[in-house]
Amino acid sequence: MNPILIRHDVSGEDFSLAGEASVDIKNQLRKMGIPADAVRKAAISIYEAEINLVIHATGGTVEAEVENNEIRIRITDNGPGIPDVNLAVSEGFSTATDEIRNLGFGAGMGIPNMIRYTDEFDIKSTPGEGTEINMTVRF
Repeated sequence: MNPILIRHDVSGEDFSLAGEASVDIKNQLRKMGIPADAVRKAAISIYEAEINLVIHATGGTVEAEVENNEIRIRITDNGPGIPDVNLAVSEGFSTATDEIRNLGFGAGMGIPNMIRYTDEFDIKSTPGEGTEINMTVRF
């Protein structure tokens, strides 16, 4: 199979569009015949990352590439970056504002869920420059 790339730009601070990239990628993966469990894991991980782009960054890019029984996911932003990545991967840690929490987000499970539902997870973040997350779901 030749690599298939699906790419979405995500707007920051626009909750009305939050989730569109993950739903579209999930639907495209299903159409490709990717096993349901792998589609579910990828969709959950992408959704969590997409919500973080909306909440914490000024938006960013979601890419999913399918090749050789893998879904490779890359999330990039030019947001404020994460000052303490080790803390950010901890369950329950959140820097979300009260306003975001009142919308039902900011429970501090985004990054832990990305880690939980992927076979490989890597995060690089530089304060003032942004964040890049790379995840792999195998099938």
